[in-house]
Amino acid sequence: MPEKSVSEVARAWREQYEKGKAAYERNNLDYAISILTSVLEHEPAFYECREALRASQFRRAGTGGTTFFKKILGSTNPKLVQAQVLLRSKPIEALHAIEQILNGDPHNPAAHKALAEAALAADLPRTAVLSLEIVYKQSPKDRDVVLKLSEALTRLGDAARAEAVVAELARVYPKDPDIAQALKNVSASRTLSEGGYETLAEGEGSYRDILKNEQQAVTLEQEQRDYKSAEDAGRLIDEYEARLAKEPDNTRLMRSIAELCVQRQEFDRALSYYQRLLSGDTPDPTVERLITETKAKQLEHALTALDPDTPDFAERRERLKTEQQALLLEDCRRRAERYPNDLQVRFELGQLYYQAGRLSEAIQELQKAQHNPHKRIAALYHLGLCFSQRHMYDLAARTFQNAIKEKAVFDEEKKELIYALGCACEKLGKRDEAIEQFKQIYEVDIAYKDVEARVNAHYAAQATG
Repeated sequence: MPEKSVSEVARAWREQYEKGKAAYERNNLDYAISILTSVLEHEPAFYECREALRASQFRRAGTGGTTFFKKILGSTNPKLVQAQVLLRSKPIEALHAIEQILNGDPHNPAAHKALAEAALAADLPRTAVLSLEIVYKQSPKDRDVVLKLSEALTRLGDAARAEAVVAELARVYPKDPDIAQALKNVSASRTLSEGGYETLAEGEGSYRDILKNEQQAVTLEQEQRDYKSAEDAGRLIDEYEARLAKEPDNTRLMRSIAELCVQRQEFDRALSYYQRLLSGDTPDPTVERLITETKAKQLEHALTALDPDTPDFAERRERLKTEQQALLLEDCRRRAERYPNDLQVRFELGQLYYQAGRLSEAIQELQKAQHNPHKRIAALYHLGLCFSQRHMYDLAARTFQNAIKEKAVFDEEKKELIYALGCACEKLGKRDEAIEQFKQIYEVDIAYKDVEARVNAHYAAQATG
């Protein structure tokens, strides 16, 4: 299972992720942890979400670290034992179970070790590295941790870092034959990956390709990093463009340049390279999607750059938002025409129509999307919202009720459904039914939206007769 970036995750879970990040920024950490954990349950390969969850866990727990007593208790945690049983046969389930432990104790080294093992079993090396780096900082001389970190880094493609951590361990244990062998293995792996021998062994490339000078090797290593400074990105763009002049048909270079230009917020420059990638006879839907996303990011950047003190701020902001919405809607509509049976696309299109206020089109798409078992509840929720917008509150209430029946877990999605049902009941004049919905949420999350005020007002009215 390859790890996913934000752009590769379904829109509904991206929106939940953004809610979780916003809660983190407001220091509403319990809510952030709850919502980010829920997203990962559905999208376990969503790496940025796992990073955000880890940051929320540590901020809530503070920086006290783990005492020896806590380490002993952590390693014997019955939930951890259960998760370790799941590791080999059901690593994704193990990941979720371990996150529940880390929600309460993010410093737990045994949990991080188990999570890393599950992540590697599920082919999620970045996730494994995230936890192993935490344990490595606590115990840089822990032999098993260092060797596992080296393995994860090698699988991630960061052979230089993998070699460095094992070399440091070898200096601590110079007579350990297993560590000496591990160092030889990771050094050989670095030579293969950086020298280009792997592609040669697969029948691709030539020996000329692997005769790289030291500066090119550094460039390749930098290219594999997940985060680059603007200065690094600018230098890489210059180097790639020089190489592209000699290799004008190298599509990998074109795509790398475009991605780096987006990072530097040079959107027009990025779009010119993506357009070059589309110049062939066969259309590439992936590149078409990247073009749309880049244009959307360009508009988002323009929105954030607006000066709120200018007289026409509101007008310009509304114009940019409308343009962004139209761009995303047109792109999704084209994909729905091209892939008419893709219910995920139908769901996205229904959401976009709803946001644009085009309720008839939204209802039509969402009614199709509800047949996707992975999107059924979300589609029903948005259908209910559409009916509410049209003041069809009886239809809205029935739709929300149907969705609630299918929700076994009382998570953020269920809270949204129950709250929406309460509002629909209120509009129908069924105040007793409405307050019962709000009280369900009040019992588990008093801070959710305005349920505290609604429930308090209800009891205050009863007290005054």
